[in-house]
Amino acid sequence: MAGDAPWLFLSPHLDDAVLSCGALIEAQAQGRQIIVATLFTESTPPPHTRAAGSFMRQCTVLDAGELFRARQAEDRAVLQDMGVQSIHLGEVDALFRRRRKPPILGSSAWERLLPELTHRYPTYRLDIALGRIAKGDQQLIRQLRGDVAGLMAQTKAELLFCPAGVGKHVDHLITREVGKGHPENVVMYSDFPYDLTAGPDEPHMSKMGFLPWTWDTGLDVKPGRIRQYATQADALFPDGAIPYRAETYFVPGPIKDATR
Repeated sequence: MAGDAPWLFLSPHLDDAVLSCGALIEAQAQGRQIIVATLFTESTPPPHTRAAGSFMRQCTVLDAGELFRARQAEDRAVLQDMGVQSIHLGEVDALFRRRRKPPILGSSAWERLLPELTHRYPTYRLDIALGRIAKGDQQLIRQLRGDVAGLMAQTKAELLFCPAGVGKHVDHLITREVGKGHPENVVMYSDFPYDLTAGPDEPHMSKMGFLPWTWDTGLDVKPGRIRQYATQADALFPDGAIPYRAETYFVPGPIKDATR
C-alpha cells in the first residue's frame, strides 16, 4: 500500500468524509490524488415528513431544494480548498426518500395530510437510526456497487474508504454495504460525531477481521474545515465547540501503515 496511488472515499452525505476523515484526507492530498464520492446528495419536492422538516429547521433553510444546493456548493468548496476531487452521485437522502409504490390508493391526498405514509423512512429515531436497511433499498445498493466499481476502475484507486456505520444511520449502513463490495481494497472509518456517544459494531468488525488504527496528525485544522459546512456545523455542534478526536479507521489485520 506504499506509494502515491489514488484513494477513493465514500461519503454518505455532503460533509461525512470531512467530519470523519478530514485530517487524513488533507494530509494525504499533499502527495496523492484523493477523490471523495458522496452518495446521498439530493432531496425531493414537498410534502415532507416531520423528521425532514425538523432537519431543515435545524439547518435554518426551509426549502429542501435550496438547502441541498447550498450543501453541494459547500462540499465542492471545502474539498477544492483541500485539494480533493469531489463527485456527487445524486441519490436521495433517507429523510426524503419515497417508496417506489404508494402504500394506499389515492395516496396523493393522503401524502399531503400525512407524508410519512409514502416515505421509505418516515421517522428518524424509529426508521433512519434504527440500524435496518429497508428491503426497497436493496436494488439501490446493487446499483451503487456498480457505480463505485466504475469509479474504482476509472480512478485506479488503491484504497476505498467507507463508513463503519457507527450510529446506525441507514445511509451510512448502505454506504458500508457498497464499500464491502470491494473487500480487497476497503478500509472503514469511524463515523464522527456519532462515535462521540456510540461505538463500532464489534462483532461485525471481528467477523470481517478488521482492527482499529488511528490518525492524529493535523487535527488542529479540522474544526475550521467542518465549520465551512455552514448549513450543518451549528446543527451538529450547537454549543459551537467541535471536539478534538483522533480519527479511527478499521483495516484488515494485522494493522499496516497505509500512509507510507
